Amino acid sequence: MPLPIVAVVGRPNVGKSTLVNRLSGVMDAIVHDEPGVTRDRTYRPAFWQDRDYLVVDTGGLVFDDETEFLPLIREQVMLALAEASLAVMVVDGMAGITAADETIATWLRQQSLPVLLAVNKCESPEQGLSMAAEFWSLGLGEPYAVSGIHGNGTGELLDKAVEHLPPTDVLEDVAEIRVAIVGRPNVGKSSLLNAFVGEQRAIVSPISGTTRDAIDMSVERNGQRYRLVDTAGIRKKKQVEYGPEFFGINRAFKAIRRADVVLLVIDALDGITEQDQKLAGRIAEDGRACVIVVNKWDAVEKDSHTIYEYESHLKERLHFTEWAETIYVSAETGQRVEKILDLVDRAAAQHVRRVSTSVINEALEEAAKWHSPPTTRQGRQGRIYYGTQVTSRPPTVTLFVNDPKLFNDNYRRYIERQFRQQLGFQGTPIRLFWRGKKVRELEQSANRATRVKG
Repeated sequence: MPLPIVAVVGRPNVGKSTLVNRLSGVMDAIVHDEPGVTRDRTYRPAFWQDRDYLVVDTGGLVFDDETEFLPLIREQVMLALAEASLAVMVVDGMAGITAADETIATWLRQQSLPVLLAVNKCESPEQGLSMAAEFWSLGLGEPYAVSGIHGNGTGELLDKAVEHLPPTDVLEDVAEIRVAIVGRPNVGKSSLLNAFVGEQRAIVSPISGTTRDAIDMSVERNGQRYRLVDTAGIRKKKQVEYGPEFFGINRAFKAIRRADVVLLVIDALDGITEQDQKLAGRIAEDGRACVIVVNKWDAVEKDSHTIYEYESHLKERLHFTEWAETIYVSAETGQRVEKILDLVDRAAAQHVRRVSTSVINEALEEAAKWHSPPTTRQGRQGRIYYGTQVTSRPPTVTLFVNDPKLFNDNYRRYIERQFRQQLGFQGTPIRLFWRGKKVRELEQSANRATRVKG
């Protein structure tokens, strides 16, 4: 049984995201003193008493169409309410009742689900009750004086909220694969998320920067759950001003670090840009598995050579992630979108894979037969004693050698290529640490000294 949902709604800038952060106990939602920062609906897991539930943050609700995003935000709010067990309307206790509050309250009274009224920004316990009393006139029942910043009154609000939530069944402990969808602005990340889940989860617009916060959604296929995270488009640092976009990009970088697999979305019409290269480098540096998704492939004029020329272009420009598999899709038409998860499964499996020491040393022995370690002018030759995998996520192997300085970059890249050819690891970076004999001897001496001292 899916977790029950509590939808937090209200006009812009009343503190909905601050309250969502408080209820979920995680400061994930972007909070900025500017109306319209939250646009899509974002979900956060939460817990109170004996109930697990999801709290969904929504964009500021405005019943006019002065800008392009307002009807799209309103559509997201309506979708959130359609799947919710309870709505919490947030108002600003400092500002008092506004015409927008009255319009929203009238609209909520026409909905079929229960509604609780949270009067936010009531930091003072004494003044908070008198500030909240004014809102009885909205006709939504008892107004709860709360402070999203300090947490005042949120316990009373949640005590009432759980009365409207169905009992939570025990869910199977199936590990989710965390998938971050990243790329430049307007390459189709939100369209891709919508294509995965089969609904308008994220607002899609030709205007760059539509997605500001990281939007996540859980989907299941063949018994495997995936946590898909759509992120804000990442532009060049010098083009980003401090504000919602700055926070959104930081969320995107955090999503990369937390992901098991990153989908790097490329615009097929734009080709590989410098920013795409930087993102690929960041994914590799963070040690994340990766699938390269070339979107808008349906809009490319093709002949029999197009795919080969594009693959060559990708390999040349994205050498940071040459180990990643590539798929050509159209999020708009759905072409090959469902096959992306097949590549995600493979990359995730390789990302956590462990190989025995004996197999690693067989690969090293085979590599040395074909290409011996280099020799210096003074006649010193590099020697690899043995290798062992020390960790995964990403797979990391330590090679014990006589002197790391004897192994140049070309030979180190050769060993990595041999590992991939013989052992696989398609879709994930691998890390090789070269450790010298002197370092090993020092460590052994230190260990012996510690045992003697003990």
